[in-house]
Parts: sequence; structure tokens; C-alpha cells
Amino acid sequence: PFQVVGGKVKKPGKRGRKPAKIDLKAKLERSRQSARECRARKKLRYQYLEELVSSRERAICALREELEMYKQWCMAMDQGKIPSEIKALLTGEEQGKAQQNSTKLAKAGKTEANSSNP
Repeated sequence: PFQVVGGKVKKPGKRGRKPAKIDLKAKLERSRQSARECRARKKLRYQYLEELVSSRERAICALREELEMYKQWCMAMDQGKIPSEIKALLTGEEQGKAQQNSTKLAKAGKTEANSSNP
């Protein structure tokens, strides 16, 4: 049942992949289709990257404007002037603190009143 060919023992029966006779036209068409899909993926990837770059550039511009505003505020404060935006922030915080304190006092008064009644 065994054949000896060139010093190697060959077993009967065929194992492994058979060399299939692939139609050349079908192979070319699969190759073309694969290339089309590859180009489409590449195009989508570039579109995504371009959108990402443009959004980051917009964010950078916004941050630069914010930094410039803070620089202007610092220059004004160095000259002894308080920018109106900072005044508004400070008065807003003071009003917020006053409201918080008044609500805390009101709550504390209610709990004291409740605890004194039997």
C-alpha cells in the first residue's frame, strides 16, 4: 500500500488542498471588488480624520480666544481696573452665598422650632 518515491514514503489517497482550477475571470473580479472595498474604507477613514482635525482646530481657536480674554483681564487688573465680567462673577457668587446662607438659617430655624415642641 505504500510507495517509495525519491526516498520518501507516500501513502495512498490525497491529503491537503487540491489545486482547484479557479476561473481566471472570477479571480480578477474578486480582486477588483476587494480593491473597490479597500478604496471605500480608505476614503471613509480620511473623511473621519479630516473631521477630527477640523473639530480640534475649532477647539484650539476657542481656547486661544479664551486665553486672550484672560490675558486682557490680567492686564486690566494689573492697572488696578476690575473687568466688568469679573465684577459680575463676584457679585453673582456673593448673591449665591447670601442665598445659601439665608436658606441654611431658615432650615436651622425650622429644625430648632420642631425640636422645642413636644
